[in-house]
Amino acid sequence: MDRLDCIQSFVRVVETGSFSAVAKEFSTTQPAISKQIAALEEYLDVQLLTRSTRKLQLTQEGEHFLAHCQLLLDAASEAIASVGKRQNLTGKLRVNCSVSFGQYQIIPYLKEFLSRYPELQLDLSMSDRFIDFLEEGIDLAIRIGEVSNPNLILHRIGITRRVTVGSVDYFRDRQEPKTPVDLLEHNCIVYSNLTTGNNWHFQLPAGGSTQVTVKGNLQVDSSNGIREAILSGLGIAVCPVWVLGDLIHSEDIQVILKDYQPISLPIYAVYRRGRFIPAKVRCFIEYFTDKFKLNPWVSGL
Repeated sequence: MDRLDCIQSFVRVVETGSFSAVAKEFSTTQPAISKQIAALEEYLDVQLLTRSTRKLQLTQEGEHFLAHCQLLLDAASEAIASVGKRQNLTGKLRVNCSVSFGQYQIIPYLKEFLSRYPELQLDLSMSDRFIDFLEEGIDLAIRIGEVSNPNLILHRIGITRRVTVGSVDYFRDRQEPKTPVDLLEHNCIVYSNLTTGNNWHFQLPAGGSTQVTVKGNLQVDSSNGIREAILSGLGIAVCPVWVLGDLIHSEDIQVILKDYQPISLPIYAVYRRGRFIPAKVRCFIEYFTDKFKLNPWVSGL
């Protein structure tokens, strides 16, 4: 029995609450993870977990053991990271981001990143739904907008500037809004994954900000969906500039309310709180921080 492997499996089972999730994370089977936990309990001669069809629960001995295990794993990883920062990274790095951000701002840089770290395996999951770090076994996520989870560390790597836009076709028979209040007379397309929902916030020309509660007959949970809805002439939307790209300057798109810029949103690299940053996570953050400084669509400079 490899005690360190068993301990790592035990900790992740507690964190995720799922044997199957840990099996997927470690590319093995659920029975194999169960055997590791059972072997650990047999070695310690104590029961660490109580299992039911609905949930897992730590015993009193399990809670005590877990605290020591977390310190042990942190210390082991910190020791490795202390000498491995600039060496070839190995293993799997699990990164999560939205579909559109991954498509436009992450994947174009991956060839160089993976060439720099050829022994690293990158598992990039792109989803517009909110995911649970622990349950999904994610090492690092890219999040746009404020994040308020105290168990996560945020590292700002860029900024999302946004514009208010509609298609030329939409405005063909409609008057262009001159102030945010004028949006109340228009069909507005809402991005449903944004915490502010249909409350759109704008900077005022003289300073300060204002908000308008817009209305419309369409909401979409994907930035790519917002982009296509705009191009289809379905209404007005507030959209990240990196989603539109050079379309902003095309004859199909009309940028409006230029004196009332939508509030920009920070782009964060987010990872679980711990005593150190794993080397593979740190290198990913450093790489994309440097790249985004030179990228006009997401540069925070």
